[in-house]
Amino acid sequence: MKTPALVLDFDRIGMGDVALVGGKNASLGEMYQHLADAGVRVPGGFAITAAAYRHVLDEAKAWTDLEATFEGLDPEDVADLSHRAARARQIVYDAGLPEDLRAQVLAAYRSLRERYGEDVRLAVRSSATAEDLPDASFAGQHDTYLDVAGEAGLLDAVRRCFASLFTDRGIHYRHRHGYDQLAVALSVGVMRMVRSDLASSGVMFTIDTESGLPDVVFTTASWGLGENVVQGAVDPDEFYVHKPTYEQGFRAVLRRRLGEKAIRMVAAGRSGTRNEQTPDEDRQRFCISDEEVLELAGAAIAIERRYGQPMDIEWAKDGLDGRIYVVQARPETATSRVTTLQRFHVGEHGRTLVEGRAVGDRVAVGRVRVVRDAQHLAEFRPGEVLVSATTTPDWEPVMKTAAAVVTDRGGRTCHAAIVARELGLPAVVGTDAGTTALVDGAEVTVSCAEGETGRVYAGAAAIEVEEIELTDLPRPRTRLMVNLGNPDLAFRTAMLPSDGVGLARMEFIINEAIKVHPLALLHPERVEDVGERLRIQAMLDQYDDGAAYFVQRLAEGIGTIAAAFHPRPVVVRMSDFKTNEYANLVGGRWFEPAEENPMLGFRGASRYAHQAYAEGFELECRAMRRVREEMGLTNVILMLPFVRRLAEADLVLARMAELGLERGKDGLQVYAMCEIPNNVLLVDEFAERFDGLSIGSNDLTQLTLGVDRDSATVAFDYDERDPGVKKMIRLAVEGCRRNGIHSGLCGQAPSDYPDMAEFLVDLGIDSMSLNPDSLVRTTQTVLAAEERLKG
Repeated sequence: MKTPALVLDFDRIGMGDVALVGGKNASLGEMYQHLADAGVRVPGGFAITAAAYRHVLDEAKAWTDLEATFEGLDPEDVADLSHRAARARQIVYDAGLPEDLRAQVLAAYRSLRERYGEDVRLAVRSSATAEDLPDASFAGQHDTYLDVAGEAGLLDAVRRCFASLFTDRGIHYRHRHGYDQLAVALSVGVMRMVRSDLASSGVMFTIDTESGLPDVVFTTASWGLGENVVQGAVDPDEFYVHKPTYEQGFRAVLRRRLGEKAIRMVAAGRSGTRNEQTPDEDRQRFCISDEEVLELAGAAIAIERRYGQPMDIEWAKDGLDGRIYVVQARPETATSRVTTLQRFHVGEHGRTLVEGRAVGDRVAVGRVRVVRDAQHLAEFRPGEVLVSATTTPDWEPVMKTAAAVVTDRGGRTCHAAIVARELGLPAVVGTDAGTTALVDGAEVTVSCAEGETGRVYAGAAAIEVEEIELTDLPRPRTRLMVNLGNPDLAFRTAMLPSDGVGLARMEFIINEAIKVHPLALLHPERVEDVGERLRIQAMLDQYDDGAAYFVQRLAEGIGTIAAAFHPRPVVVRMSDFKTNEYANLVGGRWFEPAEENPMLGFRGASRYAHQAYAEGFELECRAMRRVREEMGLTNVILMLPFVRRLAEADLVLARMAELGLERGKDGLQVYAMCEIPNNVLLVDEFAERFDGLSIGSNDLTQLTLGVDRDSATVAFDYDERDPGVKKMIRLAVEGCRRNGIHSGLCGQAPSDYPDMAEFLVDLGIDSMSLNPDSLVRTTQTVLAAEERLKG
């Protein structure tokens, strides 16, 4: 019988060897052998096999003691679990390493020194034989040792890794997943340590971790060694890249967010590693370049293609050679299996106590339990909200009984976030002040259902839960699209059964992501308030100038929505602020006139070619060119709002063509809002100039009935179902059909009134754009109306 190998180089192992070298080492070997040509770099190294682990225990005759240690184990008894785990670890560590194993390990180490130099530093990582599998991640269950040097240091790290098979968290996790404690073995990976202590590192997923959207690579990054990102000790930088357009040859970062990166982990010689404060200048800049983000995305796509499933990948940049390496890849185990969508809606709620990064999209109510260290975990009671500075993998046995998790530190790819997702818990991480602002015993609502920002509200909020089976709802003939202006909600909303976005509101992104009037960005010297000028200056810290700031942030906001729904169409309405709304932006009051009736004033298309706003419109067009030409998101359709006259339409379309957005060129479609009676009366003439008309029933009702929709006094006269308004809508739809262009409606009416949706189906309208929370309900109404028409 052939003796099992004790030590194997990475170039001799692959995914068929999980039982021998564990999931982590098998994956490293797979990538080392097969993905180098695809640009995936893996540090050289070797695996100490599971057979070596069993050889250690066989030689020490330790199995009987281990079996006795776990006899009668109750994993829910935290104190007893901790005692048994410590005893098991001591048994394994005391077993030592047999001489034949020591000799093979040191020979492999000497080979690494010949290859990389005598002073090569090592990363020594545990790799369990039931780790990184499609149905169980075992993320962080076992130990890793960094900056290991010398033969004695290596051998001791190997013994400690073997012993870490029996961490409290590992024992509990195996029990929960039905694994025999002694049947699982542990391999150890030894590789050249990537000197990310001198650069940066992080985690990336080939899927959006919160929504399950499969079309993006989500990358996190922070300065120093990667343990801080994994453990949730830092708020990292975040980046998204859109996979379909990347594979078409477009190279652009879809979206980015600057993290605080307050600390960084660095090598500390014989003492291993230590954390230090990140210098302010490094905290205030991204720790990797766009080129590096795109290189990482290419590696992630290659890895996902090789494995044929969504992946969770750790990477590190070497500060000595400047190269990026992949140091781990495993199947993503939580989000990628979603088939039924639950949408949580928060109604009336108390004041906001803290905010942070949302993990998951759920909402939970519970009483606060602040746990400041592991010694106090035994005080936690099931159903409470676990609040701590950070949660380490050791806390998993308690986390699974929590209603929700709130931490002071961490990002959306830390271990706490990964475990929370796997357990289906809402978690708000990186709040900064959770442990000080939340009080033991207080009832709170933890909401992760409102975009990327998670919130903790005082008291029990009103919560509604909507369940949507993503595969069962048939599609009607009438295209049902959504109204959306918040990029934070784009990925989740894209998972709903819709035909695209019928109204993406540019002004929402300007208001939320840019915050500054575009002309104030171009001409800050005209802003007379010193405080406002300083605010603008602070916002531009990472940008070449105000124009670059506006164009990048607007393009990334629109691009996020377009990527989420790609290749479905996304109709982007150019800015439709009124003058009083523009004036409320930072610096805006210095550029806007005071109008008695802004609703009917200097808004929409009238601004675009006017000298008072021409420079601002140019920035909008530059951003839309970036979305279509640099990001490759040609599913974007542009729409002009409040086009009063034919001459105005001609003037704006000509100006857009001058700015590189020519209707028909490179497939560009341009729609107009149909919201002024003149649009309906001259529908044939407007149809010659546009590819589609989208009826804005809110303004069309207002202008048809002569009712100010913002006035509570005459609100009783505002009715989108008035016969005159419905006749206007009918004439518009018939005019579009007569001229062979698209007809749609993006007002509130079909979201609020089922009979209005039925009316539009009877007209044969091409599409309706609805609020996301009414999409499923209106889909059912439309399906019934279409079935009635067939009969």
